[in-house]
Amino acid sequence: MNAIETKNLSRSFHGRQVLKDVSMTVQEGEIYGFLGPNGSGKTTTIRLLLGLLKPDDGAAKILGHDLLSESDAIRAKCGALLEHHGLYERLSAADNLRYFAKIWHMPKAQTEARIKELLTTLDLWDRRDDLPGEWSRGMKQKLAVARTMLHEPRLIFLDEPTAGMDVATSAALREDFVRLAREKQVTIFLTTHNLYEAEQICTHIGVLHNGVLAASATPEELRVMNETHRYHVVAEKFDAGIQQALLQSELARQIKTENNHLVVDMQPTMKGAQLVNFLVQHGVEIEEVYKDKKSLEQAFLSLVEVKES
Repeated sequence: MNAIETKNLSRSFHGRQVLKDVSMTVQEGEIYGFLGPNGSGKTTTIRLLLGLLKPDDGAAKILGHDLLSESDAIRAKCGALLEHHGLYERLSAADNLRYFAKIWHMPKAQTEARIKELLTTLDLWDRRDDLPGEWSRGMKQKLAVARTMLHEPRLIFLDEPTAGMDVATSAALREDFVRLAREKQVTIFLTTHNLYEAEQICTHIGVLHNGVLAASATPEELRVMNETHRYHVVAEKFDAGIQQALLQSELARQIKTENNHLVVDMQPTMKGAQLVNFLVQHGVEIEEVYKDKKSLEQAFLSLVEVKES
């Protein structure tokens, strides 16, 4: 079963359309990265999927429940960490979780076992009696993740969970997300501006821009969809006229040399094999040829630029 299915989901505020016909599918057990510039509609999408806002148009099913008629059932099966961590900083870490367990009507024995399990997983068990008001942002976020996971939701929404953290803490928290998803088979819907983070942990990625879903695919598929046509050729030496010959052949749009390194921006319709054949025929003793592999960041920027043009 899919964790999230939306069809033409749309929402406007004060006459301005924030989301337009967003249709996407997120499978159970995925870490789905939801990327987009500020103001693209990411947080609005999460609030719609949780039933905290009503769409102007479209439909959605979350964990098999209809968004419009079963929003209470959806929220009962989901966890959310949005803009604020939601912790009470004058309660101990464990007491924070006990408080939220009461809200979820969890039995005491289950509560204590779950607190130990989560805090151990997140490396906070030895700090369970501390006041989180004295903690770093990263530790507070870890406790907030525990709060989000406490009632064993099948789907959790994380809105910029590592924003403002140092590199080491962000890396540790990302490992926690992967472990929770893998070991508990939880679906994670993650918004982030950190494209490295998305590339490292997300199984699928959606790119939202100006309220429109520009793409939804695996990180590798996104790179392929926006593939580069730049080739690097390494050889012992290049004849002085090789650049001119390549340009006259209509194989290349742009060429530059760096010592024994030739960088060729090919015409989109041309293939790497054609470049190799051409160079060999012109006496170039090739040592290596490789194609640029676009990063997720480059693919993301290409999608945004296409939508803006």
